[in-house]
Amino acid sequence: MTYMINRLAPVVVILLSLFVLAGCSSVFGENPREKADEAINSANKSISEHNALFDKARSTYAEVKQKIESGEDPSKEKDSIAEAKNTLEKARKHLQDARESLETVEGLDVDPSVKEYARLLSEAMDAQLAAEAKEIEFYSILEEDPALQNNREKALDLLSEVGAGYQKAEKTYAEARELANAHPKLIEAAPNS
Repeated sequence: MTYMINRLAPVVVILLSLFVLAGCSSVFGENPREKADEAINSANKSISEHNALFDKARSTYAEVKQKIESGEDPSKEKDSIAEAKNTLEKARKHLQDARESLETVEGLDVDPSVKEYARLLSEAMDAQLAAEAKEIEFYSILEEDPALQNNREKALDLLSEVGAGYQKAEKTYAEARELANAHPKLIEAAPNS
């Protein structure tokens, strides 16, 4: 299973160094660039917190997935499974916060490609959040039936859905990276990872 947010963290760590603003700065309060920078900084902080928790949960997920796919009994991992589920739920909250921060860019008077970039990243985060929700459902099944005596097929189906969801997120992150690379004066290109 590949990391979505972590692997593409440089993409998600949005660096919009040279906004081309469509309008004038506001006399009262922050101008659109400052508001966008603030939203992006907030998103970056939330993403960083998500990544740390996601890594922690991911290692348990990988171990349990391997045991299930090879037909082994993952029941010995029950405490680790519960901990991974709780950790992933906490991580999701941080990613949701990042998603909400990016939504504010849509209402700002900035270049349309900047808005499109934020929209693509939000879409990728939505796909990631959906995959993480399926992963949490997988953990719930394991908590109730650690040996998967009654739920092996459902668990395997969830594993497939989780993988497909992360692939969708990865594809959308790549689209955002391409957009950033196509508009280097607006969106600082992310380093290849």
